Amino acid sequence: MSHGYLSDKSAHLARLKRIEGQVRGLHRMVEEEKYCIDILTQVAAVTKALESVSLALLTEHMNHCVVQAARAGDDEADAKIDEVMAAISRLVK
Repeated sequence: MSHGYLSDKSAHLARLKRIEGQVRGLHRMVEEEKYCIDILTQVAAVTKALESVSLALLTEHMNHCVVQAARAGDDEADAKIDEVMAAISRLVK
């Protein structure tokens, strides 16, 4: 079975690369002893960027993996729904 995010893999990788750059920038800001609020502003931006990637992956998982499992029915469907609910729970904590 292929993963639902593979159709947008290059876009996800590009977004993650940008986030990686943002995190390096945060590291540099701390090293250079930048103002706390400026660092916190950048932390918030990185957090939002990661949340955006998470939501995109979650949507693709629901539209691909969970839908396929639901069509198959039986215990696989229940397991996928439990799995996605656990993932959502981790994201909103």
